[in-house]
Amino acid sequence: MPDTTIAVVTALTPSPTTLAEYGLHFLTALGRKPGVRVVALVEDLPVTYPDIDGVEIRRAWRFRSIGNPLSILRAARAIRADVVIVNAHFTSFGSSKPAAALGLMTPALLRLSGIPVVTLLHNIMETVDLGAAGFRSNRAGEALVRAVGWCLTRMILTSNLVTTTMPRYVEILRRRYRAGNVALTPHGSFATAAAPPASTPTRTILTFGKFGTYKKVEGLIRAFRLLDRPELRLVIAGTDSPNTPGYLRRVADELGGPDVDFLGYVPEEEVEPLFRNAVLTVFPYTATTGSSGVLHQAGAFGCPPVLPRIGDLEDLIEEEGFTGSFFEPGNDADLARAMGELLDDPDRREDVVRHNRVAATGLPLEDVVDWYLLHIGSILSRDPRMLLADSPVAAMA
Repeated sequence: MPDTTIAVVTALTPSPTTLAEYGLHFLTALGRKPGVRVVALVEDLPVTYPDIDGVEIRRAWRFRSIGNPLSILRAARAIRADVVIVNAHFTSFGSSKPAAALGLMTPALLRLSGIPVVTLLHNIMETVDLGAAGFRSNRAGEALVRAVGWCLTRMILTSNLVTTTMPRYVEILRRRYRAGNVALTPHGSFATAAAPPASTPTRTILTFGKFGTYKKVEGLIRAFRLLDRPELRLVIAGTDSPNTPGYLRRVADELGGPDVDFLGYVPEEEVEPLFRNAVLTVFPYTATTGSSGVLHQAGAFGCPPVLPRIGDLEDLIEEEGFTGSFFEPGNDADLARAMGELLDDPDRREDVVRHNRVAATGLPLEDVVDWYLLHIGSILSRDPRMLLADSPVAAMA
């Protein structure tokens, strides 16, 4: 696709916003492809974004701003984008309901303006636990949010193509919304080779992510202390979820101690050593909102996971070939048991490491990006006059 300008709307590390790490790896893979100009339309933040080979960085939107669709449209027009890829989650554009909802109208506005759109949708409303994600106050409120979510999903489906990383999501979108423009796109691995660990793991138990909504660490701290193993340390790496500012500070004040380290934000170049030097990675989730990038990182970098038995995460484990030690969410004693089982069985840990490394590195993100480029080529080869005629926008008019 010579002379094709692809804009990618995404959060980008070191932003604390959801999907920032995935955005980095997706852009890195896309920037390596010949024959395309890649422009990342990222948050306007007072941070230094990484230099990514083959990618231009443009600050185009702000988390929590209700004007994001118009800002992104202006940016896409300014760079003369031939197509826009939107890397989206239901909370990508804001922690408040208005900002989050309006941000998700971006694909429809771009499409109505004549710009082809591909939306990578990492979660769907039908599978989100609204209470755990911080978006429910009562039953009436939940019903309203889900109704709005249905409308927003219809708006997202005005994209030329909507992709998801979970087969279950494809089935729901095709069945409930009768969408014919939905396809499965694997998450893809960030690592390109199944290299063995570079060092012997320390006696560190790790958890990594954005915490405070459906990822909470109080139970993990209690379970860690139930183990009663003075030689171990618990490392909590990552930041607050945008929906719960100040969460980790409050937990540190209430439950912190010399046996627990709160690392905060971890620069990208330090992520791999962090996993390789841990004996376990724990996923203290009460719900999930789609495929887990952290699970892929743990698999690629040789750190066996301790996982909750919950819906989407179990689907992911089964479909993508991961394994680990499992616990019932909300049960501190069962979490302690699951950690202890792997700690006391080095042969089992090594089996899990080998198994998950294959799963995590089986399909590099480079190959996933090639799939996107093939579909973008197909979209752009159509008669431009048909870009709206075959859209769900026309069907809804």
